[in-house]
Amino acid sequence: MVQKINQEAPKSALVVEGGAMRGIFAAGVLDSFIDSGYRPFDFCIGVSAGSTNLAAWLANQRGRSYKVITDYSCRPEFIDFKRFIKGGHWLDLDWLWDITIREINIDAEAMASQPIPLYVVTTKVQTGEAVYIQATPDNLNELLKASCSVPIAYRQYPQIGDEPMTDGGVADSIPVVKAYEMGARDITVVLSRPLGYTKSQVKNKWLVKKLLSEHPILAEAMISRADSYNRAIEFVNSPPEDCTLHVIAPPESFAVGRITTDWKKLNAGYQLGIDASKSLNFAGEAM
Repeated sequence: MVQKINQEAPKSALVVEGGAMRGIFAAGVLDSFIDSGYRPFDFCIGVSAGSTNLAAWLANQRGRSYKVITDYSCRPEFIDFKRFIKGGHWLDLDWLWDITIREINIDAEAMASQPIPLYVVTTKVQTGEAVYIQATPDNLNELLKASCSVPIAYRQYPQIGDEPMTDGGVADSIPVVKAYEMGARDITVVLSRPLGYTKSQVKNKWLVKKLLSEHPILAEAMISRADSYNRAIEFVNSPPEDCTLHVIAPPESFAVGRITTDWKKLNAGYQLGIDASKSLNFAGEAM
């Protein structure tokens, strides 16, 4: 069953955006947090790759996200456009989840034993609405998989409870507003694109509707995704007066795209994340 978030929320939050392979930047940021023992947060919210990055960080598994992105996610068993053309998955999350659970699984018990709760964003297939579910050892793997399930590229919809779910980024790519609504007044957000980026409107709306013809409401959510994304960016740029917001974003030199598999670019993106973490002095103050 989908869990309800306690509205008596704490005061400090960490929000991490997704973006598939762009998550390598956040992997660098969070590994740097591990190195510095930096955990001044009362709760965190992750979307897609941002949620898997956060889960590994909370479990204190330094390098886990780096390994998944630079190794497993680059293998042809995961990304295969020809397979997609033939009716299969472009991004085969079934293969990726099976092998990483077997060989480099997130330590769910370690994650649960520490005090910072993780909320994972998914999108309801039937309504196109964002859902925020607290991760537990029992639901972690399926919850993370649902949040990472990019519609169209991955043709299935993981079930959470009795609800088919998909990529949390469809409904809420950067859940800073949700963090604020949960009571956070000191928010650190890790973005996957340089500051100044805004999402463009979908050009081929007809194609999205055709590819998601069995789920027309989800198709509309995909089409209107730019609006919700850009509203979040507006919040980041101009937060309420009672909210302090720290932004960690990749520089313009960040060359990683959603399905980049070039190791040099990924490794450089990881190092940029480590460097960018220094924008905080690890005492909660922006530098």
